[in-house]
Amino acid sequence: VDSQGEVSLLPTARVWVARALAARPFLESTAQLERIGVPGGAEADATHIYVAHLRLTEPGTYWLLAEPEGGKKVQALGNVVVKDGSEPGPGDPAPRSETPTLASAGGDASKLTTRTPPDKLLLRYSVAGSLRAKVPFVVTFSTPKFCSSRTCGPVVDVVEETARRFEGKGVRFIHVEVFEGNDPARGLNSWMREWGLETEPWTFLVSRNGKIAERFEGAVSVRELEDAVSAVIGG
Repeated sequence: VDSQGEVSLLPTARVWVARALAARPFLESTAQLERIGVPGGAEADATHIYVAHLRLTEPGTYWLLAEPEGGKKVQALGNVVVKDGSEPGPGDPAPRSETPTLASAGGDASKLTTRTPPDKLLLRYSVAGSLRAKVPFVVTFSTPKFCSSRTCGPVVDVVEETARRFEGKGVRFIHVEVFEGNDPARGLNSWMREWGLETEPWTFLVSRNGKIAERFEGAVSVRELEDAVSAVIGG
């Protein structure tokens, strides 16, 4: 956002990373502008986000500087804290959670999702069942109705759209809610605890061998998820 309050929607931005505010950057990358959610779907607080993949090997606080390429010069400075979390990461085995499905809920989608209309395409399979079947799958832990960041609805839309693109290709797509009985007053449900998750949304891609291949915290675009799934299934 520039000094006049206009949002930058330029296609790319340069990103620099340093270990301190006055230190020289040790890492540089190009970020791509990605849409949050899908056209006509749920809305987040922002419509787009710049996406860059940065490999930070040590926990700590890092300073980031971003500048959109082309057009009016706008710079954004901020820091990010990288820490060892309790959630599984790439290479870790996926917890074998017996998550609910339309079949186990007697066909009542309202017990399984807070999305309107219900995302029935994502309610057919369980995590444990997919691990037993040894098939790759995507699982998103998100609550469109109660999400504190307003990104859960768009993320579920993204997972649903990606599921349509991979229909018939042997990949399963799963959405599970965050709170016990879909009631925030009752706290996090069992599969959130089994996966070590304290925030939402989280989206994981699990390969055929049952290990985490990729994970996304917060917003994820269709292109990002599609590319990750394609890499796992080999095309």
